[in-house]
Amino acid sequence: MLFRSGPLLSAWGGLPAIFWITCGLSLGGVAVVVWWTPAETYRPEAQAHATQTPSTWRILTSPELLRLDAGVFILYTVQLATWVAVPAQLVQAGLATGQHSWLYLPVVLLSFVFMGMTLFRLERKGLLRPLFLACIALVMCVQLGLLLVSSRQPDVLTLGVLLLLFFCGFNVLEASQPSQASRLAPPAVRATVLGIYNTLQSLGIFAGGAIGGLLSKKIGVTGLFGLNAAMLALWLLAAWGMRVVPVHQSHTGVSNTSLN
Repeated sequence: MLFRSGPLLSAWGGLPAIFWITCGLSLGGVAVVVWWTPAETYRPEAQAHATQTPSTWRILTSPELLRLDAGVFILYTVQLATWVAVPAQLVQAGLATGQHSWLYLPVVLLSFVFMGMTLFRLERKGLLRPLFLACIALVMCVQLGLLLVSSRQPDVLTLGVLLLLFFCGFNVLEASQPSQASRLAPPAVRATVLGIYNTLQSLGIFAGGAIGGLLSKKIGVTGLFGLNAAMLALWLLAAWGMRVVPVHQSHTGVSNTSLN
């Protein structure tokens, strides 16, 4: 959320304010884990599952989990790479840097409304897979739209609509992927699966910033958005055969055969 409030914080206290607030939030997270999170309790059923724990290699090479791991890497790479270019386009459209949050805020709030109206309702109806694939395609189309906009003088309204569509797709994907990873993993290896997933997410954030900065400098934002669209197209193809685990299995886990 900091990148959405970043313009306001930067206008208020510059980059030091952003980094100090990030530091404070990190320390707050440590405090929550140390003093608020309940201690782990012994569960006999967990010991029973431990004897059936698949190897780390099987976890890493599971096709279903590979789809999710690759997906979260691409999603965050595209997000950060996009945000390397979008602020400059907004400035070019006439929106001063300190005013960007006034565009981000309504866009993000409306995208949350979209997620609430679609994700939970369609998931209960067993339609998460088509929604998931549609959101990948939506984010890909946004990148193509940004590519077209970057070839001419952008305007705030067009960019605002594209950002709204981006976050409508992004929020659904961001919320549903870790849920699916947790449901696919047997209880004994759930922490390992989510650890790998979160690591790929962090690597995607790093890659998006690094690649976005490099490409925008070397080939311009048009090439950057084109590469983003290509990565999302590959993800869409890879995710096409995905298997969705129903909500009622979220606390019981899936058989170890799902990691074969």
